[in-house]
Amino acid sequence: MERGWAPPRWRGPWILCLLPALAGGEHRPVPPKTPLSVEPAETRPTRGTSRPGQLLAASEAAYEERTVTGVRGRVVELSCGPAASAPPAVVFWSFTGASGPPRAVAVGSGQEVVVAPGTGTLGRVTLRNGTLELRELRAAAQGRFLCQGLFPEWGQLRVGYAAVLLRVLVPVSKPFVRPTAAAAAEGTAVALTCAVREGTEPLSFSWQHREPRGGPSASPAGLGGSGAELHLTPANRSHAGWYACTVRNAVNNHTSEPVYLDIVYGPDEPAISVEPFSPEQGGFSAGEREDVVLSCLAPSNPPSRYIWLHNGSQVHTGQTYVIAAIARAQAGTYTCLAENTHLQTRTQATIVLTVYYPPAGTPSCSALATSDQRDVALRCRWLGGFPPARLRWVGPQEEDEGVMGMSFSMATSIQSGAATRNSSSFSCLASHPALPQGAACGTTLWVPAGGPSCAAAATKGDEFVMLRCQWEGGTPPVTLHWRDPGGRALGDPAPSTTVLVLSADGSLGGRDFICAAAHPLRATGTECRLRLEAPRLEAERREVAVLEGGEARLACRRRGGGLGATMAWYDPEEREVTPGLAKYHLERGEEWVNLTVQDVEWPADGGIYRCAAANAVGTASLPVRLRVDRYPAPPNVTISKLRYLRARTEVRLEWRTQGTGNLTGFVVQRRQARRPRRRVPGPWETAAGDIEPHSRNRRLGGLDPAVVYAFRILAVNHRTAGHPSEVQTPAEPPFEAYPAVTGAAVAGMLVATATSFLAVRCIARHRDTLPRLHDLLFHTASPGAQEPVGAPEDAETAASREDGAAPAPGDLSAPGTAADLAEPLSAPPDPTDDPPVNVTITETATP
Repeated sequence: MERGWAPPRWRGPWILCLLPALAGGEHRPVPPKTPLSVEPAETRPTRGTSRPGQLLAASEAAYEERTVTGVRGRVVELSCGPAASAPPAVVFWSFTGASGPPRAVAVGSGQEVVVAPGTGTLGRVTLRNGTLELRELRAAAQGRFLCQGLFPEWGQLRVGYAAVLLRVLVPVSKPFVRPTAAAAAEGTAVALTCAVREGTEPLSFSWQHREPRGGPSASPAGLGGSGAELHLTPANRSHAGWYACTVRNAVNNHTSEPVYLDIVYGPDEPAISVEPFSPEQGGFSAGEREDVVLSCLAPSNPPSRYIWLHNGSQVHTGQTYVIAAIARAQAGTYTCLAENTHLQTRTQATIVLTVYYPPAGTPSCSALATSDQRDVALRCRWLGGFPPARLRWVGPQEEDEGVMGMSFSMATSIQSGAATRNSSSFSCLASHPALPQGAACGTTLWVPAGGPSCAAAATKGDEFVMLRCQWEGGTPPVTLHWRDPGGRALGDPAPSTTVLVLSADGSLGGRDFICAAAHPLRATGTECRLRLEAPRLEAERREVAVLEGGEARLACRRRGGGLGATMAWYDPEEREVTPGLAKYHLERGEEWVNLTVQDVEWPADGGIYRCAAANAVGTASLPVRLRVDRYPAPPNVTISKLRYLRARTEVRLEWRTQGTGNLTGFVVQRRQARRPRRRVPGPWETAAGDIEPHSRNRRLGGLDPAVVYAFRILAVNHRTAGHPSEVQTPAEPPFEAYPAVTGAAVAGMLVATATSFLAVRCIARHRDTLPRLHDLLFHTASPGAQEPVGAPEDAETAASREDGAAPAPGDLSAPGTAADLAEPLSAPPDPTDDPPVNVTITETATP
């Protein structure tokens, strides 16, 4: 760039005008014959004759194409022009995707940059010095970016084009392993798939396998594990463990979370080890009072369940059996039974453990049946001591002393059963250097009396049926074995007692099983038969009648079956009756169950009750009908009197019965009598209950005076109610205030008469003091009328008047009398008269 010249500064508004052109797909170079001149914002003098801003010829334009790789989510920079060139004065960036027209991305001139809208699908776009920077790159940015720029060069503007093909790589996501089965049986085919949600191909897969109990991861060689699928065909126990896969591409790699593949197998043949280790021919040995540890190992997945049997009887559960201070009685055969509970497979191994001890006690003799129950094996055993004791058998007679040669610790003699008489005795003579007198034991061969006995029982939950055959006694013991009627053997023979375990099934019902017994001294065998049957039920009564309110006892008993059974009662709604219910009471026995229904109600408690029994081979059901009878109807009742008391808050009710019948009480009911029209009458309420049967009246309170009540009464015989009486409303009480009113009136009249008499007497005595009242009470119509004499003084005054010249009584012309009588006592006032004047008259009395 020429000194003293700066690139023109392009303004933002002018740049925005170019965006539509870029968006319209104008990415072609400017033709050489059409010069493009851009007027700069300001011009400065430069050297030479060329004018600043003048474009070079089209032949001098620079073209560049390159490919750039970016990673999704990261940053990629796309430069316009060579790295050593000056930044362009004006730069235009556009983008063309896999489909669709080109679209503008950004335009810049110096420090002024405009990013086209909608570029967020490419990432976070920034433009700096002509370089397009895409942060948080997205997969949609893969395509062709075109840069068009004006580069200042020696005072001129050179047009440059750069086509950048951007390839966006997607990192692989974290893969995950999907096995066809989380647990597979050994020998089956298993495939594991490594799945990844996204990532730019090509992808490479690798597998890692780690042992179940840890350890370094290793590639499962030879298993086809180079691709996305790992095939284990067939799977074996070494394939169990943790599997993880790693996916790689050009960007990154990811390893999945390990997935555990479980291979189910076993158990293998158990291996028994004994500590302390003292092997001998046919087994192991241990010294008396030593601690012996028996360990059993049978590879299996899931781990085996171990059961130890000593001489056929279970003694321990677990992989290791520790016998502390072993005794001579603990010698014998030890069987390790290994079981895979998942595969339901079993294996076993048996060892013989011998306990050595100094000779003690006496030898033991036994007899066992052999040669298919035709011969008797006489065994003499005296274990322990060192050296072993020397043993030999002798017969019941002296000539039989050579029955068998000498042997150590155990001696066996085979006797023919047909040639041996019942109750024959044999002796075992023992010799030992430490026993100067020696020792002996003997046995008597005999056949037990009677025959075998058969019994059947079911295990808990009726999962299995055990057939037990027993015939105790005898030497050797009787050999017993089970067979079906067709002669097919079931189970293994056993001495004295044999048990056959069968899976419970309904098909066992009605089948016969035969226990055959054999003894070498008995020419013919004997047997017992057992038939498995479903339980049979019987009831004392198939229909039970009871009056309501009482108790009903329903009895059910089981017969036959031989397997026992679970018994239960069901109510008429087929609900099982369980203990603890207030309504029912259960009593149980081994072969019976009784149900007591308490406080029987009619008709709710009536119906069909069912007694059910079930055992391992079948079920039985017996219906029992419970009939609940009602008590006879009581007599009818009529109301004889119903009247209000105490201001309508109480009523008194009287009734009488009609007809015959038992009764235990009465019930009085009430309800509101007057209700609005078109409304159903309200329900009856119990106003009084539990009324004694001998009562015929009742006083009822708690009434609302504003409500009119209707009453009725019913007779009750226990729980049976008779017909209700007629409905009545209380009558109003009679008016009982007449005596009180009459008495009050008479008393008032007497008081008024006495008061009037006293008042008149007082006025008559005090004539001078009360002249007006006196004149008012004692005034007469004629002058000759005499005033009543109320006192002596009045009598004297009247006598003096009679002595004077008084007019005759019949003389009506006397002055001042006729005219006075002719005038009315009260005349109507004259309206012309003057208004009345208040006058005060004062009288003074002089003594």
